[in-house]
Amino acid sequence: MSLSQASGGQQTSSSAQVIELLNNAQMNTGDNSKLDSLKIVQEIVVHKEPDLLDNFLDEILAFQTDRNQEVRKFVVAFIEEACKKDAEILPKVITNLQMMLGDDSVAVQKRVIQAMTHLYRSTLRWMSGGQSISDRMEAAWGLMVNIKDLIVELLDSDNDGIRTLTLKFMEMIVLTQTHREPESAVKENDFCLDDIPLGLKQARPRKLEVDARRVFDDMVKYHGSAHISSANLMTCMGALSNIAKLRPEFMAKVITALEMLHANLPPTLAKSQVSSVRKHLKNQLLTLLKHPFAAEQFFTNITTLLTDLGASRDEVMKAMPHYEEMKRKARKKEREAAKAAARAEEEATEAKRQKIDIADDEEDDEDDEEDETVSRVPRRSFDRMESAVDITEKFVFERLKEPSFAAELVMLSMQFLPREIPPHFNNTYTPIAAAGTETQVRHVSRLLAAQLTNVGLGPGVRFAEEQRQRKLALGAQEEEDIGATNIPNLGEDEDLAKVKLTPTGLTHRSGRKGHTLKLSEVTKPLSESTKKIMILDAVQRILKCEKAASVGGVTDVRIKIITSLAASFSHEVRGILLDFIFEDLLNRADLAFNWLYEEYCFCQGFNRSSNIYKRKPGDDNTYNEILCSLINGLNTRTEILPSDRDSILRRLYLESPIITSEAIGLLKQFCQEPGRALSGVSLMKDLVLKRPVKQLNFLNSILEFCSHEENEVRDTALSTVLSLYERGELASIIEDYSGMFLRFLLLPRPPDMLFGEDRGRPIMMNEWTEDFIKVCLNLFLALLPKCKKLLTNLAEVYVSTSGDIKRTILRIIETPIREIGMESPELLSLVENCPKGSETLITRIIHILTEKATPSPELVNKVRELYAHRVADVRFLIPVLNGLSRQEVTAALPKLIKLNPGVVKEVFNRLIGITTNRASGAMSPAELLIALHNIDPTKCDTKTVMKATSYCFQEKSVYTMEVLTIVLQQLMEQKDIPLLLMRSVLQSVSLYPPLIGFTMNILQRLIVKKVWKQRTLWDGFIRCCQKTKPQSYTIMLQLPPRQLSQLLKEAEDLRDPLLVHVQNFTDAQRQHVPATIMAVLYNSEPEPEPEPEQEEETI
Repeated sequence: MSLSQASGGQQTSSSAQVIELLNNAQMNTGDNSKLDSLKIVQEIVVHKEPDLLDNFLDEILAFQTDRNQEVRKFVVAFIEEACKKDAEILPKVITNLQMMLGDDSVAVQKRVIQAMTHLYRSTLRWMSGGQSISDRMEAAWGLMVNIKDLIVELLDSDNDGIRTLTLKFMEMIVLTQTHREPESAVKENDFCLDDIPLGLKQARPRKLEVDARRVFDDMVKYHGSAHISSANLMTCMGALSNIAKLRPEFMAKVITALEMLHANLPPTLAKSQVSSVRKHLKNQLLTLLKHPFAAEQFFTNITTLLTDLGASRDEVMKAMPHYEEMKRKARKKEREAAKAAARAEEEATEAKRQKIDIADDEEDDEDDEEDETVSRVPRRSFDRMESAVDITEKFVFERLKEPSFAAELVMLSMQFLPREIPPHFNNTYTPIAAAGTETQVRHVSRLLAAQLTNVGLGPGVRFAEEQRQRKLALGAQEEEDIGATNIPNLGEDEDLAKVKLTPTGLTHRSGRKGHTLKLSEVTKPLSESTKKIMILDAVQRILKCEKAASVGGVTDVRIKIITSLAASFSHEVRGILLDFIFEDLLNRADLAFNWLYEEYCFCQGFNRSSNIYKRKPGDDNTYNEILCSLINGLNTRTEILPSDRDSILRRLYLESPIITSEAIGLLKQFCQEPGRALSGVSLMKDLVLKRPVKQLNFLNSILEFCSHEENEVRDTALSTVLSLYERGELASIIEDYSGMFLRFLLLPRPPDMLFGEDRGRPIMMNEWTEDFIKVCLNLFLALLPKCKKLLTNLAEVYVSTSGDIKRTILRIIETPIREIGMESPELLSLVENCPKGSETLITRIIHILTEKATPSPELVNKVRELYAHRVADVRFLIPVLNGLSRQEVTAALPKLIKLNPGVVKEVFNRLIGITTNRASGAMSPAELLIALHNIDPTKCDTKTVMKATSYCFQEKSVYTMEVLTIVLQQLMEQKDIPLLLMRSVLQSVSLYPPLIGFTMNILQRLIVKKVWKQRTLWDGFIRCCQKTKPQSYTIMLQLPPRQLSQLLKEAEDLRDPLLVHVQNFTDAQRQHVPATIMAVLYNSEPEPEPEPEQEEETI
């Protein structure tokens, strides 16, 4: 067998395989299997056997009418691959491509745009390759140009994805139909206007370049539009930056467009989108800065923008290696530009006029050659021409240099500022690093110029308009010249116009059609009023035959007819059916539900008659109207029993196919009616659990009720939310919502969310009150015992709130804190890591926990460590005093008794165990009083200690006579007698007179300890003798004569009674009184006694 025979046999087998695969694709109903067959066909006819492509082209392109969009997308991909393989096949498929651009499926349209992005460039490349171009190919190129124009118009499409792909297509047009420059960035396979021969009549380079500039201007205009989406904006930004790098002649316009974007961000962007756009803008500017031409010509513009966008110096230097050198060059150019601005403008205008004059010639070929020559020259004159923003910038800068003008401009603008800072400003504002410098003034001038240019004001706009009008006039003249030159070729154009391309694979032989019977020819149409009356009468008859249908066993058929009529015809039919249902709601509830489901079928497009009645899929207005009418009827009709109303309402919400937003609003109103909160919120809870599609809507409604003004509604909602929280799946949402309301306390005024008819507060308030504070804390505090990790959030908010809010928080946290308990790890962690400023909150929490219970060792350790290392306030120790050791309490007492009286009494009560359930506190009453007497005077003044001991003596139930006896006895046994001993002795005798005998014993021991050597104790001794006379006479007679004389001098009222007392002695008793004592009593000075060498005992 010869080689040609083998090749022919192989082609025959491939052809048979393709036929079989195409037949399978035609017969197959499965979309995946059909696509698989077609992909195999593409592999064979395009890559393996290209000779078969022309044979089966019609059969493959016939699939462009398939119902499956994936199959239609395959056809587009096949056309793209086929044209890449053989460009001459384009005339056969270009019409198909044009038809598929108008496909109903957005996905197919997007695929056509993608294919055209490659086909347009490849076709132009093929035409520039020197091949002979047939009439059909020329016609195909004309259609491709039309498709290009259609795609450019899709920039106004409603679909975001189509607009994105259109921008990429327009980028390709600009790059393909403009000249490459020496400064252009290097790109592989960069096909451009330089590669198109001058003699190509079908695509003249000059016209292509003009078209590319028009497309570029459209991109810039779209880039600055106010309603552009964030995705399209970032795509357009990237496309313009890429054009600027590859075609530096557009660099000035791109930089200006980016500056205007920075000054006029679209107002429709969300907060996160603004952040993304600014970040993308910064990245594009850093990329442009790496381009030598941009760094040389626009260094100041780019770096100023980058500074405003938050770029650091390191980032700029990383993008621009010769940062300092470029900065110096930029300053030098600014100075030179300022000196020669007028001259540069004249030169630029002159250069532009010369360039326009060059293009005038009489012959087309020469015209193209000269255009090519001009466009290939480096376009320094174009680059140096000032834009409208540049001209307006100079105009503004000259005026801003005047301080009075700048101040007046600011004052005039103040009246237009909003009362509150807009979120958009907060997201975009960056601090001004070099305010007042010339560079910053120029930057402000440029921002103002961008704003003015954007609204069509300023000298730059006027200059640009004059230039545009001049260009239009010159262009019109050139078109007349070109038209006169092209007159002999009109005949050729007419011949070319006769070539008409038809879509491949879609032409079929039409058969003869018979005459169709039309009812309009044999019937007379009824008037609208007559038709309406007939329909309403028919509906009434069907409704009245309820019993007959039940007897005949066709109840379901009757219900189907009724619901179909109600869903298909006018509002009158619906009104009649509603009245019929409410006449016997309990027995006709099923009819209402069938009606709802019939409307649902229309709404979802399940009913085949949807198109006939012009019911669009997804339009739920009619369904919503019926559902809300049923709900309102239930609530307004008084003849329905409350129990029946609640049960049917529950069925309506639980069994209806969908619940609309208006129906949710009606349920919220129902919950706010008196006495219906429990049933309404309970229904919402069931809807949260059983209607997952609207779960978050119903949960949000219940959460809103947690801040309602009515106690019944609020309490019911709180208990419902807690039960939902315990289920677990909605816990994070509830926690976030409670945290949001807690953070409302950080605002200067109550938020608008707290007010409105649905919140029970129709009148808005501008100041925080205790009620509003509690409203924001209700849900959070109810949730706190179940989610103890929220304690950290409470502490963070507490630190930043006002004093009134802090006091309210301290008052109302008692109940949840008691439920949490002191063993909670989260609470112990909060105490350990106490945020700065929340010390009073932590103290209050510990106080609540320890008020009626003994603090746990863990809590005591945390507080002890916090007091030792971070919080030096002794009040922090008060709640855990019972857990501290006696030494720690004694060390803290000097600071504790300096607090206000109420706190001191609380401290004493905690120490001796009065306020707790313990049998005893950290100290016994006697130990506390002894510790007070032994406080070092250097750590606490005596007056404060005296007040503290007085608080003890006031507690007669605690400090009994026995306790005071123990205290005085132990104080007397100390080596150093406290200074306040005698005061305590006097108070004890005043409280308990039977202690006089014990007091005499103390006085006697004090004489032994030479009490007169300490003035304070001696004064107390004298007052005690005065208070306890006559029992103290015996003690005074035991004093040495000198000390007795001193005592009687200081207390003259004791001399005569003491003398009388001695005179009443018997002779035997008088003999025991020393003569020196008697002399003192008779007011004679005693002789000085020699001091003993060693005292027996001193104080």
